[in-house]
Amino acid sequence: MATVLVPLAAGYEEVEAVSIIDILRRADIRVLIAGVDSKENVVGAHNITIKIDCLINDVKEEDIDMIVLPGGWGGAKILAENISVQNLLQQMNGKNKNIGAICAAPFALDKAGVLKSSFTCYPSVEDEISTDGYVGYEKVVSDHNILTSQGPATAICFALAIIEKLIGKDKRQEIASDVLADFCD
Repeated sequence: MATVLVPLAAGYEEVEAVSIIDILRRADIRVLIAGVDSKENVVGAHNITIKIDCLINDVKEEDIDMIVLPGGWGGAKILAENISVQNLLQQMNGKNKNIGAICAAPFALDKAGVLKSSFTCYPSVEDEISTDGYVGYEKVVSDHNILTSQGPATAICFALAIIEKLIGKDKRQEIASDVLADFCD
């Protein structure tokens, strides 16, 4: 069973975090929710609280198959400054392991130096990213081991792309059909 780490920092975008966690768990992917700045609960940008499974400092690269960063500008800035998150991103990229980021979170990938030549993000966040290669017309962009997406409305499509990357197209199609997400094709 694949294991995906979803680090949460105060100000994360709730729609993205919950969509990713929910859709991946429907595909029987183990999802670890790691607190970056809290030991118990993390409050999102719209005052929705999620209980964490562990602290980011306790996660080792060898224990996870992928790290996926939800957006929300406040949370993304914390992820970009957190040494544990940045180290995990660099270690995983060094081993060509899968990394995902949505909305403002590609900013944290850029800060870690792992963003590739093609990516997408929430419109306007590309102005904060030093890497060239912004693709504004795609819901999800895959470039080598990096998967990026635009924002709240593309979160289910993003999660389905993660399923395809980790398990395969058949499982992606099964889950897409189950949740009526044919619009992601």
